[in-house]
Parts: sequence; C-alpha cells; structure tokens
Amino acid sequence: MKNRVDAIRVLVVDDEQNIRDGFERILTRIGCQVLKASRGDKALEILEKEGAAIVLLDLKMPGMDGMEVLVRIRKLDESILVIVVTGYATVETATEAMKLGAYDFISKRFEPDQLRIVINRAWEKIRLTQQAERLEEKKRRTLSDLDTENSRLHTIMEYLPNGVVVTNARGQVVLMNPAFRQLLDLDSGLKPGGPIEDYVPDKDICNLVMEISQGKHVFYDDIPDYEFAPSDEKYLLAKGQPVLGERKECLGAVINVVDISAMKVLDQLKSEFVVKVSHELRSPLSTIHEQLALVIRDMVGEVSEYDQHILVRAREKTKGLISLIGDLLDLSRIEEGLICHEPKPVQIEEVLKNIVDFLKTRAEGKGQTLTLALPRGPLPKLTADPLALESIFGNLITNAINYTQDGGKIKIKVDMAGINVRVKVTDNGFGIEDRYLDKIFERFYRVKDEKTRYITGTGLGLPIVKGLVDSMGGLIDIESTPGKGTVFTILFPTEV
Repeated sequence: MKNRVDAIRVLVVDDEQNIRDGFERILTRIGCQVLKASRGDKALEILEKEGAAIVLLDLKMPGMDGMEVLVRIRKLDESILVIVVTGYATVETATEAMKLGAYDFISKRFEPDQLRIVINRAWEKIRLTQQAERLEEKKRRTLSDLDTENSRLHTIMEYLPNGVVVTNARGQVVLMNPAFRQLLDLDSGLKPGGPIEDYVPDKDICNLVMEISQGKHVFYDDIPDYEFAPSDEKYLLAKGQPVLGERKECLGAVINVVDISAMKVLDQLKSEFVVKVSHELRSPLSTIHEQLALVIRDMVGEVSEYDQHILVRAREKTKGLISLIGDLLDLSRIEEGLICHEPKPVQIEEVLKNIVDFLKTRAEGKGQTLTLALPRGPLPKLTADPLALESIFGNLITNAINYTQDGGKIKIKVDMAGINVRVKVTDNGFGIEDRYLDKIFERFYRVKDEKTRYITGTGLGLPIVKGLVDSMGGLIDIESTPGKGTVFTILFPTEV
C-alpha cells in the first residue's frame, strides 16, 4: 500500500471541529488538499464552487443531515466518491447510505492507517475509472486475446478490488483477475480456458453465466443478481452482463463478484436483536394487558369516566405494542426465509372463505358489507405456505375494514389472469393520495389525515404483505382515489 496520495482534493464534512482537524492532519501528510465544512449546505456550496474528488461525510449533523447531503452530491456529480463517517449507532444507517451510492464508510474511532487505506483505495478507484473511460473509447480486441494481451485494460482488471471473470459465448473462462481468484479460493496455478464450472462451485450461478454468455438475456434489467456461499463463513454477490460486439451480437459474459459477508453478519445481528428484544417484551406486555382488562372489569362504576377512559386507552396501547412485536417477529422471519419455507398445494378459495368468515363480525360491527366473489369453477391449486396466505389477506382485509367508513363496502374477488391466480381486495373507503402510494410498503409508514389519525396500527402490515408476496414469486399492485376507495391486486403464479 502506498503511503501518499498525489495531490487530490478531499472535502471533510463534520459538525465536530476536532474530527475535521484530525482528518486534515492525517490527509495533508499524504499529500491531499483538504477542504472543510461544518454543515451540509456549506459543503454543497464548496463542491459547486471549488469541487472535490472525495468527500468524508458525517451522517449525523444538525440541519441538513448527511443522508440528504449524500443524495444531493450524487445529483451534483456522480463521480465524487463519498465516504460516510459513522458512530456506533449509525452502522445500519451507513449501510443504507452505501445503497444510495456511498463508496465506503469509516468509524469515527479510526486509526490513521485505516483512513490512509480508505483514501488510497478511493483514489485508486478514481484513477482506474479515469483510465477505463479513456480505454473505452478505443477499439477492443477479441475476448480470447484478453488473457495474454499486455494492455492497459488488462492492468486495470488485475487491480480492481472486486472479482471479475469474463467468459466467451461457450461459457469458457477467458479472463479472471486476482480478486476473483481470492474470493473463490482458487489455486494460483489454475489457468483460464476451462468451463465456468471449474472455477465456481455453485451450479445455479454457473447456469446463469451460461445463459448470459449465450445471449439468452436480451435486456440488462432482466438479469437477476445472485447470492451464493462458497464456504460457511463467506457470502458472495454476483452480477452479470453480456459482452456485446460491434453488431450487438453476444460475445460472452462479464461477471462482477463482491464479498457481502460483512453485510450478512450485520443482517444476522439485526435479526437476532429484534427477535431477542421482541421475546423479552412480549411476555410482560401481555401480563400488563391482561391485568388492565381485569382492573377495567372490576372497577366499572367505581372510578370516574375520565379514569375509565385512561385505563381503556392504556389497554389499547399495550395491545398495539403486542401487535407491533408480533409484526416485527414476522418481518424477521420473512428476512431469514423462515416463512414460506414449507409450501404445499393450497386451494386459495378455502383460505379466503375462512378469513372472510372470521373478519365478517368485525365488519358488521361497523355496519360494513364484506363479500367474497369466487369463480364458478375450481381454481388451480397454489403451491404456497397457508400461514403466509392467511397473513397476506388477513392484513389486507383488516386494513380495508379499518380504513373504510361505517356502512362502507368491501369486496374480495378471485379469478384467473392468464396462468396466474388474481385476487382483488376492493373498498370504497378513505382512499390514498397518489403522492403516498410509493411509500405505503415502507416499514412504519402510515398515512395520517383527519379521517385516519385515530386509527391504530403498527405500520408494518403492508411491508409484511409485500415481503410475503415477493417470497412467493407473486406481484402486488395498488390503485386508490381519495374519498372513493382502494384496490389491492395480487397475482400468484400457479406454478412455483
């Protein structure tokens, strides 16, 4: 690792003076030109006037926070590499920032050598990107010559931090860089030329590489990312694209492989934390809820109407917390793949009949009409987890009841749409404005206005529905008009 960086401009954005000064002392010693800003708006002004190649960005700042600054920097200039600076409580936030385009992150409790490594790596990426852009303008030679070609492109490939492997149209490896060898633990003597199966132990990723190499994926957007684990402690993410010739013919595939083991560990820790906290809270909350119910029952007529109202509200709040804990556990199970892991043939009509019968009493309590419309003939059976289907439609129908005025109408209709089973949950309730439709599947998001502000809920029902539908290979869509109602449409493939 080199111990200096050729003159490169770095902007440090942090509301703590000692942090800014600490970065400056270290970076100036390795030849960087350092600019400093204590607020996000000042940082954006500096970037517009003076520019910078690298930004060290604190995520937690007063005023404009680091996440918003990151989004604006990406809009201003996508070539700027943003390295987020995190504290102990912001690792998950930093991960989200990296999904938005941040290059790397570093803890505030860093060692000077850690900072030098991160900055050198960022500068190396900038330099290699610039070289790649220049080389992209030149005519390339055939893929078969890449492995022996002593070219600048070959040099760039050798030093890329991510694993890269290139195949020809027959799925034979014609080029791989050292990072790919290291990630797959390949022997140093293994040369290119063999089929992809000789280099990657996972059968499914090899099949995907063959499909890309042979031009079976016409559009880039339809090529799925693929996660696989070459060992118990290593998780890799592979992204593939076809390599096209001058006449748009497919010459082979290029596969980018990234180590996501750290991300997997973070996800596992987060899931374990949610499960542990949820289990620790559910039992005492259930006890409190039951005791409040007894107090309310035994003290009817002995306390004032105001005190009675306070006790009822306390019971409702504890019930809401218990529901929240249940939803958090469901989300955790979905993320871990523990829901929908035992699919079996299911007749969806029977599932919907049971749910409608169960919830009809609640709807009638509000003077609502809840109906189920089924086709005349039997529908094909779905291969699905019955509990997952119950959770999906239980949430959707309960939401329809809650967000429809007294005396409203709710209809569930089942039919076929091609080879898919289609279920529509329609109500004539309050409806949702267009500006909120792209947010309703976000966790804890709830639309609140004068009509819905007193409706209780966790904000996790629709995220659970979305997660379950996705895990079953289905699709969910929503149409809504304020004041007229909402329609949720779900498509389930009949063959999973």
